[in-house]
Amino acid sequence: MLKVNGLTKTFGGQELFDDVSFAFSRGERVGLVGKNGHGKTTLFKIILGQEPYDEGDISVPKHYRIGHLSQHIRFTEDTVLKEACLSLPGSEDGIDMSYKVEAILMGLGVSQEQFELHPSSLSGGYQIRLNLAKVLASEPDLLLLDEPTNYLDIISVRWLKGFLRNWKGEMMIITHDRDFMDSVSTHTMAIHRRKVRKVAGSTEKLYMQILQDEEVYELTRQNEEKKRKETEKFINRFRASATKASAVQSRVKALAKAGTREKLDDIRSLDFEFNSCQFNGKWLMEVDNLSFGYVPGQLLIDGVTFAVGKKDRIGIIGKNGKGKTTLLSLMAGENTPVGGCIKPHSALRLAYFGQTNIERLNKSHTVEKELMEAHPDYSRGAARRAAGVMMFDGDNALKKIEVLSGGEKSRVLLAKLLLQPANMLLLDEPTNHLDMDSVDSLIEAIDCFDGAVAVVTHSELMLKALVNRLIIFDGGKITLFEGTYDEFLEKIGWDSERSESAQIKPKQKSGNRKESRKLRAEVVAQKSAALKPIQKKISESEEAIMRMEAEIERLGRELLAATEADDAQTIAAISKVYHGTKERSDSIFDELENLTGEQERIAVEYEARLRELD
Repeated sequence: MLKVNGLTKTFGGQELFDDVSFAFSRGERVGLVGKNGHGKTTLFKIILGQEPYDEGDISVPKHYRIGHLSQHIRFTEDTVLKEACLSLPGSEDGIDMSYKVEAILMGLGVSQEQFELHPSSLSGGYQIRLNLAKVLASEPDLLLLDEPTNYLDIISVRWLKGFLRNWKGEMMIITHDRDFMDSVSTHTMAIHRRKVRKVAGSTEKLYMQILQDEEVYELTRQNEEKKRKETEKFINRFRASATKASAVQSRVKALAKAGTREKLDDIRSLDFEFNSCQFNGKWLMEVDNLSFGYVPGQLLIDGVTFAVGKKDRIGIIGKNGKGKTTLLSLMAGENTPVGGCIKPHSALRLAYFGQTNIERLNKSHTVEKELMEAHPDYSRGAARRAAGVMMFDGDNALKKIEVLSGGEKSRVLLAKLLLQPANMLLLDEPTNHLDMDSVDSLIEAIDCFDGAVAVVTHSELMLKALVNRLIIFDGGKITLFEGTYDEFLEKIGWDSERSESAQIKPKQKSGNRKESRKLRAEVVAQKSAALKPIQKKISESEEAIMRMEAEIERLGRELLAATEADDAQTIAAISKVYHGTKERSDSIFDELENLTGEQERIAVEYEARLRELD
């Protein structure tokens, strides 16, 4: 397994890692989290040998293969399928392996018609999909994926989620989609305050542990600071007293030995709300028999009718290239329908976040100037306040647009929306380039917005958290669904997934049916016998973890009370038990993960045997 020991790295004058150590165990799938700019992608580059580091050691076993999703486009074959097959591990059964590549390509949304195209004829997004297919098909020992969902539509994201859940090797993934990360990872690792923290379990478990530890640290620091001031006061008061000389010297030595805990720096997070304006009507916008196409005679949108109410949360979903962004731009008035009409209410106030709007930012402007020129009625102070909310405080507001990262440019666009009073938000993939905390803040701000929202997104996290209506581009048509995303999945589902589940299996010859049923019954019984003891251990581990988490919560309350009571002896005693309990809990989590992996391995093995009997 790969091991990192004592890693230290400074980049552009900023220390990213300070004596960082971690390792991968067999089969671990690790979600890597942390603020943008804190070193997630840099860590990937260091592991790949693409970036130097200052100190430390990275140990990679012999013949251990590391695969990664490359953003660099370089193709050598003349068809998409041939290019994808280049990455296949050596096998005598080349035909079967090519079928595997075809399945991966199709899962990622590359159609069979595209298999024979030259790779260079694909769009940029589909070229990245091809690179992703190549690395998945290569079956490396360690798979590194940096934002793999950025160029995928929602259906491909769902396929990739299922594929990665069954990944047998090690994996580390960076993604802003918390739901996606938690669904495919077994562990979560955070880059936090130049260190790393890794736990078995979800992002929520990791962040809760970090929060609890920092609360304990701060309470302990305050208590020690209070004692230090009392000691210093005693020393200053009795320094000149001969009778107290021994006591003074003792406390001086104790003070020097104790050292000081530094106050933790604040880590900035987005915390904002959209500027809503009042609307008293029923419909903000009515769309009647809307049609549009870029090529004469070829309609991308044909006969769509719906209305937008003042509290609607509309999700616009489907495969890429089917018209989702086009529909949003029509609603924003940036394109003109070729048929039907859009009737906005006279009191409608739109705020539009479009995919191409980042390119419309003036690269020579500072953040401050961009905000002021976009909304000239606002003062410099208002622009500065909006910039500060989006983490461009102080001199950061004077950065030029041309030097900003993709995530920073997205925050500039959001800041422009904050200055704009609106009763309807149109948002096209607003989570692209944002880190996980920023996505959470955006979802919260949308939820609190006192107006209507229409959002194009492939994030199932956002869809499940927000929408109550859906416009669905699927199966060659556009439909309106009145309900949540979960209700859509339950009642209708995606056309491609329905087709896959409804495939008819070859019929067995009647003479073999009886024998087949007997063999299936035997395999099912063997599967049950193999899984039963593991399931029992899993239940026992889960119960133990629940008990320990309750104990940790109780100890946390007692530690807080002891700190408030300034009871140093009790603080020390409880802290020891608190950390011991957490270590035992983490150990059981690791054991639970191993048991779950074994359970999954056995289940897959027996399911394969059952399929052979079909």
